[in-house]
Amino acid sequence: MDEDRSLEATDKKIVDRWVDTIIAYFLRLNIARKIMLGYSSLLALLVIISIYALTNLNRLNAINTSILQTDLPVIDASEKMIDVVLAQELYARRYIILGTSDVWNIFLEKKMEFEHLNDRIRRLPEHQKFPIKKIAILHQEYNDILVESTKGAKSQKQSISKAYDDGIKAQQEKIISAIKEMAVIALQAQNEKTGMTATIGRVAFKAAAILCGFGLFLSLAAAMIITRNISGAIKKLKYATGMISQGQFDHKPDIRNKDELGDLAKAFVSMAGRLKLLEEMYLDTSPLTRLPGGIAIESVLNKRIAANVQIAFCLMDIDNFKAYNDRYGYAKGNELIKATAAIIGEAVTDHGNKEDFIGHIGGDDFVVITTPDHYKDICETTTKNFDAAIPEFYDSEDNERGHIVGENRQGEEVSFPLATISIAVVTNEKRKLLNSIEFGEVAAEMKEHVKSISGSVFMVDQRRGKRGTRKDRKLIKLKNHKHTSKG
Repeated sequence: MDEDRSLEATDKKIVDRWVDTIIAYFLRLNIARKIMLGYSSLLALLVIISIYALTNLNRLNAINTSILQTDLPVIDASEKMIDVVLAQELYARRYIILGTSDVWNIFLEKKMEFEHLNDRIRRLPEHQKFPIKKIAILHQEYNDILVESTKGAKSQKQSISKAYDDGIKAQQEKIISAIKEMAVIALQAQNEKTGMTATIGRVAFKAAAILCGFGLFLSLAAAMIITRNISGAIKKLKYATGMISQGQFDHKPDIRNKDELGDLAKAFVSMAGRLKLLEEMYLDTSPLTRLPGGIAIESVLNKRIAANVQIAFCLMDIDNFKAYNDRYGYAKGNELIKATAAIIGEAVTDHGNKEDFIGHIGGDDFVVITTPDHYKDICETTTKNFDAAIPEFYDSEDNERGHIVGENRQGEEVSFPLATISIAVVTNEKRKLLNSIEFGEVAAEMKEHVKSISGSVFMVDQRRGKRGTRKDRKLIKLKNHKHTSKG
């Protein structure tokens, strides 16, 4: 009992393995081959049906040909041969009475006609089954009796004697019996062959009907399998599209196909990942400047740190921006921020790398991530162009005074200088910064110091090792347009 169960389990495993192999092979096929597979099964069945039908038609043709070329001619010849045998006796008796050569010639013609009919049967494809030789012998004996009886009666000038007459009758019965036997053989063969054609036709019809039904079932099954495989994958992709349109970018369509749809699913997943990143960047993008925000800045910075490349992190801030906003309003303040973004972008385009990154943290704070060999030109160009453009944002009175008058939080009248830009630069040339947070902390610390210096300036952190105190800070002094960077 246990052995039987073990054998059944083994057989099931073998069958399951074969099924898995077939399914895996089917999934690896491309769409064109899957469609061709469906058509090929139908084509193979059509070929089988055609071969079977043609084979049976050929058999039917051979049987019908045999009937037409053998059986029917033998039956027809048999009837004529009996007529000839009877006609020979008639003309032999007439010759005795009339004695003319014309009658005798007709007798001889009938003899030759009989031999010709017998010879024609001898040349048929299936002549072996007929008693042709026997009939020829009997006919020759029949002719000899007729000739002898005719000569005897002619010499005695009287009718055929009773002895010859009995012989003629007896021989005539023999030959007619042999001819009828041949006709019966031909008729039986005809009937058998007709029955065979009916049987072949009936069997062929049933077989063709079964094959057609099986073919229809097979074609429908193949069509359903292929259609479900393709349409199922398309439905999953359609559903995934709907999920992505709802913002669920992590949804992955469960498509096991290795065909074009499988490749499309992989591309779809890759596209979804890219869309997720783009959406994150879009959501993180400043609506005012269209520049990436803090998340994108952090991501770019961490990727470059992980790649162990040289980084120059430039944190830029507009000085006295709040006083400008209070004096001229948010609309003008937004214009100043957009102009600053354009100035920074132009400086990076002219002096930076293709891989340089510009971000807008928010408000009046910007970030440029470049390399140590380019930050100096970028910062110099930015401060220079900012100072050249800033007068256009003030009225003539404020430009002449060189400052604007406003109130502090205590309501006291205070003078605020015209807006400038302060840039704090942090690099990893002399010390290793592990992540974006450390870059941000050092840059924020640097910015507070840079903003305490009047004018548009930029400063670079030159410390080694970990962050130290202000006494440990060593800043380089760089000359800027109309201003001197201090450290």
